[in-house]
Amino acid sequence: MTFASPAFLAALVLLPLGLVAYLTAERRRRRAAEAFAAPAVAVSAVPRRPGWRRHAPLALCALAAAGLIIALARPQASVAVPVEQATIVLATDHSGSMQATDVRPSRLVAARGAGEDFLDSVPDDVRVGAVAFNQRARAVQSPTTDRGEVRRALRDALRPSGGTATGEALAAALDMARRPAGQGGRRPPAAIVLLSDGASTSGRDPVGVADQARRLRVPIYTVALGTSQGTITTPDGTTERVPPDPRTLGQIAQRSGGRAFAAADAARLGEVYQRLGSRLATRQERREVTAAFAAGALLLLLGGAALSLRWFRRLL
Repeated sequence: MTFASPAFLAALVLLPLGLVAYLTAERRRRRAAEAFAAPAVAVSAVPRRPGWRRHAPLALCALAAAGLIIALARPQASVAVPVEQATIVLATDHSGSMQATDVRPSRLVAARGAGEDFLDSVPDDVRVGAVAFNQRARAVQSPTTDRGEVRRALRDALRPSGGTATGEALAAALDMARRPAGQGGRRPPAAIVLLSDGASTSGRDPVGVADQARRLRVPIYTVALGTSQGTITTPDGTTERVPPDPRTLGQIAQRSGGRAFAAADAARLGEVYQRLGSRLATRQERREVTAAFAAGALLLLLGGAALSLRWFRRLL
């Protein structure tokens, strides 16, 4: 919580001073009552006393005063608002190692399901594109707000085979994410989500492409899928270990200005994708909430007046 006019908050000091004045007045009133009548006589003369109800209306009014003072200071809250005209490109690995079953039911099936969950978590006005890659990269869906098109592209393109060309995939995603500058010379925001389960085996250096992405202000969020125990069976019948490469993916994220994640199972992968959906499609913006504090203060003031009228037949 921040304030546009914080100097008004100094008036809050008046509230404890008012409390001291009120307690002093109550003490004097009690002494005057005791001087007028002995305690035994006072009990018979006034058998019912208001107790805590005597102070409740004034307490509500004091809270109302605090709310009005805060409203004068023009409070501002940080809220998440959708990013207009944003573009997100999903770059998904479908190399042969994605058939490993250390992530149930398989790495590829988990990646496909998480991608669809990601689409559900992104606001409708955000454009999403898709790149699929193994030893070569393919742009399978240009950025669009049609979620059905992206889902169909992910289902049709993701078949496990071949090696891993991470750098080529990032280059294709970067070309897809870049858009012409709009009014004021500013480019619409863009980001890349890269999911891979292994080290790059062909093509250009992915870390170098990450440096280019940073210059273009396109952060890359990487997800390392799988565990060190992951294996696949090669065509000649041998078993080959296919551990993920979180070190390189971490460098890509760090160099581009994004963030690296790791997912050892399908549940974790879904959680990461949902978090990225809300992170990439919204931004924090300061919104003034003066009206809310003023309305709350008014309700408290009316509540205090209503209680006073009901219990004591006077406003305060």
